[in-house]
Amino acid sequence: MIIMENQIEIYQSADGRTLIEVKFEEETVWLSQEQIGKLFSRERSVITKHISNVFKENELDEKSNVQILHIAFSDRPVKYYNLDVIISVGYRVKSTQGTKFRQWATQRLKDYLIQGYAINEQRLAQKQQQVQTLKDGIRILGRAIERKIDDTDFAWLSQFAKGLELLDDYDHEELDRKGISTRQAIYPELADYEQIVEIMKADFDSDVFGKEKDGSFQSAVIQISKGFGDNDFYPSIEEKAATLLYLIIKNHGFVDGNKRIAAACFLLFLERNSLLESRSGEPIISNEALASLALFAAASKPEEMETVKKLVVSVLNRNQ
Repeated sequence: MIIMENQIEIYQSADGRTLIEVKFEEETVWLSQEQIGKLFSRERSVITKHISNVFKENELDEKSNVQILHIAFSDRPVKYYNLDVIISVGYRVKSTQGTKFRQWATQRLKDYLIQGYAINEQRLAQKQQQVQTLKDGIRILGRAIERKIDDTDFAWLSQFAKGLELLDDYDHEELDRKGISTRQAIYPELADYEQIVEIMKADFDSDVFGKEKDGSFQSAVIQISKGFGDNDFYPSIEEKAATLLYLIIKNHGFVDGNKRIAAACFLLFLERNSLLESRSGEPIISNEALASLALFAAASKPEEMETVKKLVVSVLNRNQ
């Protein structure tokens, strides 16, 4: 079949409160017990009981519907359950959210089978060739501008060449998909992030700033260190940072201050990984760029998540 292995997508509920990394492999969907509990808004013990009954009552065969995987940064293997198990549990907990998830996952699987990644890869190769031609043209124009700097009134234009190229790449859907810093990441402790929030409270005269609503802030912090087998979900430091910024903003884990807190945590992660400054000692991201990226993420729709993350990664990549 033509479903790409280890295809990861984000499922977000209509109300925006449920955000789950979903793995597509072997023509089905795989979630852990923790993720199934989050999907159906049930305690893990309840999910464990229902899964046990699904197999005990021979509704499904356990061997063919379960994967045991070693997760990055985890001391013990984790069980993942396919879509058949997820649907069975959904019926048992009578969850409307479960029905919507089933419809979403089924449609994604159908899309993969119909469209085919072989076709998509061919189209992508053609598109990349077209975009490369455009980028070559921009570089030629850039060289022409540089040669004319001394005898024209447009010397200032060269100062913004990087921003203009970024806009062109955005228009032509050629933002950077991957970060360039693939070394082992350093992960601040949850307490480090919480300390940042406490420090910020003194700067904002509000009784609700930084007040947590649920555990989604912790979930966002933990998520960027996860992987599947020996592979990180987010292989580079730039991708981890972009995901952290996006998830803290979109999870709405605080009553007030989600964008400001997300931006501060984003900077903390970059600082711990020596990515706050470029090789020349310049700030890798300006105050204005930071605010703009946070606002861009906050205003984005769920289906625009990858575009938001690619924009953040592109800004980080190109300023190093």
